[in-house]
Amino acid sequence: MKDSFNNIINSETPVLVDFHADWCGPCKMLAPILKQVKDEMGNALKIVKIDVDKNQSLASTYQVRGVPTMLLFKNGKQVWRQSGVLQKNDIVRVVQQHI
Repeated sequence: MKDSFNNIINSETPVLVDFHADWCGPCKMLAPILKQVKDEMGNALKIVKIDVDKNQSLASTYQVRGVPTMLLFKNGKQVWRQSGVLQKNDIVRVVQQHI
């Protein structure tokens, strides 16, 4: 998983990684918001969902202590991080700063 994850984040297109868990209520609230973000941003953004229970080593690598946690990568570098639920416009604004 780690190799393919590194291939995904090493992209000129910003990649928003959503670390989540099935049992997490706020994660369920964030899912439709991320869909709206993707609908608005189209190909200008990739969104990847990572289940922390199934990918514990990856969550540990990025020191994800709570879910949901979103990380934004550009060219393999982490350029933004936020825990908790944000509204669509806030996420879009952050992504647009890194396009």
